[in-house]
Amino acid sequence: MRRLGIACLAVLAGMAALCGEAAALTERLVVNRHTGLAIDGFDPVAYFTDAEAVKGLPDIEAGAAGAVWRFRNEANRTEFLAHQDIYGPRFGGYDPVDVARGKAIAGRPQLWLVSGERLYLFSRDENRSAFAADPKAVLKQADASWPALVDTLADY
Repeated sequence: MRRLGIACLAVLAGMAALCGEAAALTERLVVNRHTGLAIDGFDPVAYFTDAEAVKGLPDIEAGAAGAVWRFRNEANRTEFLAHQDIYGPRFGGYDPVDVARGKAIAGRPQLWLVSGERLYLFSRDENRSAFAADPKAVLKQADASWPALVDTLADY
């Protein structure tokens, strides 16, 4: 009977940990509705550690915030799960320049920039250049537009 109790506690602890993982990333995410992948399977930690867009591996995944995230190694997976609020793309992967304009257009994982220790994805090269030229101005507008824009996004 004692073993059953310990097993139940282990299951509950695991469920609590999973809930904590999902709660850490609070922004609405761009998720491929066919695969369930966030950022098309690119490793979100690699943008910071390798300074490049690197595809994650199908056998190294984690579920968080209603999406499947892929990683190139276990260390990146562990780091992401501990700090989703840092490694998850800001504005959920929507292009911040478009968000500033009041539009929800998904960024492409290959068009990215790390600024202010956050990852941003862009829909077009021109938007990445505009953001790089004056990130503070873009973010000020995007932060103002984002709350109303989130309310217009459909649940998938």
